[in-house]
Amino acid sequence: MAAYSYTAFDNKGSKKKGYISANSEREARKLIKDLNLTPLEVLHSNAKINKKVRVKNKDIVIMTRQLSTLLDASTSIDDSLKITADQVNNKNLSNVLYNIREDIIQGKRLGNSMKSYPTIFNKTYTSLVSAGDSSGNLDNIFDNLADYLEQSEEVKQKVFSALTYPVILVSFSILVIVALLAFVLPQVVGQFIKSGTELPVLTQILLFLSNNILLILLSTTFISGAGYFLYKRHTSSKKNLLVAHQKILGIPLVGNFLLLTETERFASTMTLLLESGMNLDVALEESSEVFTNAYLKEQIKTAREEVIEGKDFINTLMKSKIFPDIFIQLIASGYKSGKLPKMFKKVSAFLKNEIDSKRSIFLSLLEPIVIIFMGGFIMLIVLAILLPIMQMNTLSLG
Repeated sequence: MAAYSYTAFDNKGSKKKGYISANSEREARKLIKDLNLTPLEVLHSNAKINKKVRVKNKDIVIMTRQLSTLLDASTSIDDSLKITADQVNNKNLSNVLYNIREDIIQGKRLGNSMKSYPTIFNKTYTSLVSAGDSSGNLDNIFDNLADYLEQSEEVKQKVFSALTYPVILVSFSILVIVALLAFVLPQVVGQFIKSGTELPVLTQILLFLSNNILLILLSTTFISGAGYFLYKRHTSSKKNLLVAHQKILGIPLVGNFLLLTETERFASTMTLLLESGMNLDVALEESSEVFTNAYLKEQIKTAREEVIEGKDFINTLMKSKIFPDIFIQLIASGYKSGKLPKMFKKVSAFLKNEIDSKRSIFLSLLEPIVIIFMGGFIMLIVLAILLPIMQMNTLSLG
């Protein structure tokens, strides 16, 4: 059977939209008529889906929570998918869920079916679902996934909300500065130039910036683009990429924050995978994919090889001398005591608090720093205008 989307009219003439399962379009039209509807358009949902379609994280979070609730209420997986597909607002996601449901009805595993849509369900998501499907623990898996995704989305919303005001402030300040440099400064200073008055050094510098502002902007854009191109070219080889990403982690303040963020995401993923019953070597392989830093990813892959060979993978993590001490100590303790999932959970909670603390400090300092910087630059422009006036008044009085 296949999924068909339809548009139809009911007895009152109202337009209705929905999905129905049938072996053919003809059968789908018949089933729609059996619902006392007059079919207007019936389309095979598979034909409308791009395998690389993208869906907002918010929609995926809502979908995951709905599936978790339905499965916890002992609803079958195919019914849960149908009910969720009917309720989600995103049309693309709804079509995908209907197609996944048809795959399930035809005997395909849920995780394998979700792998057909990598832009919607990432590798970690599908791995967890596959593990839950094999162990018969899908309701808990979707519940844990929903919690994990909701926490991630909540963090993103907090950061977005906190950055909104500074971004608006920076944008407006830049517009004011550009307007002063491009229009006000040349007009005012032009009068002094005509009178033959020698301009102060500050005024001359800002006037140069004003006269060449377009060239400066174009040059900056070109240099940035060229730098990015050279970086991508340099890091096209694995060796250079690993060295570059290792150096990024060594950048003061920024590198440490990136390390904490990457490690926390890895610990959270490991917690989900290990609690689902996945073997340590498989969990390490899957969790390594959450790293955006190639150097950290390589360290975890090396640790996985140690596990496969029956060695203590903690030694590899210690030799790297990059992971936080608290991370190494807790994971080593969990590995020796056989309580790895619990320790990964503790690491995740500890690092999450550290990240929240650092993020709060950064965001609280960002606003005054922006105000001081922009206010100082505007003050320089005002001084560049006032200094020639003061200089002329001094000459006239002298």
